[in-house]
Amino acid sequence: MKYLYYPGCSQEVTAKNYDVSAKAVAKTLGLEMEEMENWNCCGVAFMVAELEVPGYAVPARNLALAEKMGAEQMVTVCPACHIALQKATNYVNDYPNVNKTVNEALGKANLSYSGKVPTRHLLEVIYHDLGLEKVREAVKKPLTNLKVAAYSGCQLTRPLGKELGSYEYPVILDETLQALGAETIDYTRKARCCGGMAMTTAPDVAMKLCWDILEEVTRKGAQIIVTACPLCQINLEGYQTQINSKFNKNFNIPVVYFTQMMGLAFGLPESELRMKQNLTDTGKVLETAAKGGK
Repeated sequence: MKYLYYPGCSQEVTAKNYDVSAKAVAKTLGLEMEEMENWNCCGVAFMVAELEVPGYAVPARNLALAEKMGAEQMVTVCPACHIALQKATNYVNDYPNVNKTVNEALGKANLSYSGKVPTRHLLEVIYHDLGLEKVREAVKKPLTNLKVAAYSGCQLTRPLGKELGSYEYPVILDETLQALGAETIDYTRKARCCGGMAMTTAPDVAMKLCWDILEEVTRKGAQIIVTACPLCQINLEGYQTQINSKFNKNFNIPVVYFTQMMGLAFGLPESELRMKQNLTDTGKVLETAAKGGK
């Protein structure tokens, strides 16, 4: 299977371990992901600010390039990128005024977009296009006895995530991790917001949202949190020290990407997992998992 891969900005810097592990897992599973050239930011910040021209023209430039290359679909690992790119496609298709505005802007770069390239998240591609049996066949080191909190977050399932299962209680991340041999905990906040960019503008609000998630998963016995979103990853892992100080807690739970967990179960080397780039030490938890919980 061949897909045009859109990395997105986070995967170039702070979430490079996500990018590297995603490519390695895709290769292991036989997914051919060609990285698109000359891509730009997905423009999700402009879209949130309701700036029509940059909000839709910026992501549409990537889609226009994909369409020009003859791509049938694009795949990304970032839920925010997924929303921005797919929303741009939907609006170009559904609203003539947006189509006109976007294509006038793209025309200045000798580009156009007709709305023919859907964008999908890698998790959905693995789950639906390959299937979990293919995932099980690739497992060399089952993550036996590892208790995992599968954290989908809010962007992965809303508003464009019907393919990812229930909006309020998504399960495909759980089922994918179970295919690796892990045990997933049942908890209520798997699709709740981590605070997102509010961590930079309203940190008290965002830290309380993160505290709610961290408190529940640790109380339920999770040894590690697994996510598919770079913003969720940095909020839940990178701010644990501040959250501990604010709420008088001692959270020290690793937060990793689902592709890192898949790669671990597939027996891929550290160079393709980049676990050491994570801020919280994953050593003891994952060493136990790699040995089948012994």
